[in-house]
Amino acid sequence: SDFLEKKELFLAAQNRRQEALQNRVHVEKEWLRRGPKARATKAKARIDAAGEMIAELGAMRERGRTGTAQIAFQASDRQTKRLVTLEGVSLKRGGRTLMEGLDLVLQQGSRLGVVGANGSGKSSLLQLLAEQLAPDAGTVRAAPGLRVVTFEQTRRMDEQVTLRRALAPGSDSVIYQGSVIHVAGWAERFLFTSEQLNQPVERLSGGERARVLIAKLMLEPADLLLLDEPTNDLDIPTLEILEENLLEYPGALVLVTHDRYLLDRVSNVVLGLDGAGGAELFADYGQWEAWTASRERVPAPQAAPPRATYSVAKKRLGYLEAREYATLESRIEAAESARARAQARLEDPTVASDHTALLGAMNDLSQRQTEVDALYQRWSELEAKANR
Repeated sequence: SDFLEKKELFLAAQNRRQEALQNRVHVEKEWLRRGPKARATKAKARIDAAGEMIAELGAMRERGRTGTAQIAFQASDRQTKRLVTLEGVSLKRGGRTLMEGLDLVLQQGSRLGVVGANGSGKSSLLQLLAEQLAPDAGTVRAAPGLRVVTFEQTRRMDEQVTLRRALAPGSDSVIYQGSVIHVAGWAERFLFTSEQLNQPVERLSGGERARVLIAKLMLEPADLLLLDEPTNDLDIPTLEILEENLLEYPGALVLVTHDRYLLDRVSNVVLGLDGAGGAELFADYGQWEAWTASRERVPAPQAAPPRATYSVAKKRLGYLEAREYATLESRIEAAESARARAQARLEDPTVASDHTALLGAMNDLSQRQTEVDALYQRWSELEAKANR
């Protein structure tokens, strides 16, 4: 929250600087159009300064250019409801039992979140669902002709190919939802410029590589999306678009992520893995967290997960709104404490006898009260939206 406030102040200052610079550049361009002679030292210095201002303004405009990746996964037209069934599945790795006797059914519309410590078997479960891995016991049955699209955590891709070939391997266009789109237009949807098309993939940042993979996955109609830490390296605007698209995706998806806000908003059931063979289904991340904490306090291998009423209210809030909502209570407490201190200062006899100090104390109390009122108003707005 502090960062967002400071960012807003910084951007406001940048906008004022840019407006002032635009006015100065306009004046200098008019002067340059009149063809000043560069023989005089002063005229030459002014011409050089004008060129620097024009370059600075261009750089500011480029830095201020914002965009959001256009993400929309394609679902197939499959009518089969049951997609993947796991019955009594057990899997061992490196002498450890990752899961034992796991029963799981994925249907159209299933949105399964998978949680657990590192090494507990989350990625292995995705490989089982994609039939890239065979269980040590039990059966994994997939619907005939099931189309699975996997977003891997490792982000493997050929780093020597150009961005152009990574986005469109066979030609200079792609086919998306029945339409032919030139690779330059397709790249622009994912915030790449035409100048980047001929650069090798190895020069791309982690976030840019993630967007390349998402762009490739969007071209494949899928019955089942397997997403292994898809949010790594993504900026928040792209993350929010990804989140909204996953909510609208009609097929089934399995999401492995450490981002509890995304997990709670996207998934409708959570599978918790303890890394020792245990696997339990929960309503949300909070319920799994409470169950894990209870097991750490009192060892109970056979303990069932606590029965809790699952509320979907938080799913109605966006990514940033959910984060803001989670911090509002502590921010209100801090604001009320500041208001109480301002009230005490106003009632101090030494302040009351000093006209200047009294006026300052009254203004401070008024400002603190306004902050408290604004926080309560925001809490009311988010509460109403969450329970709409």
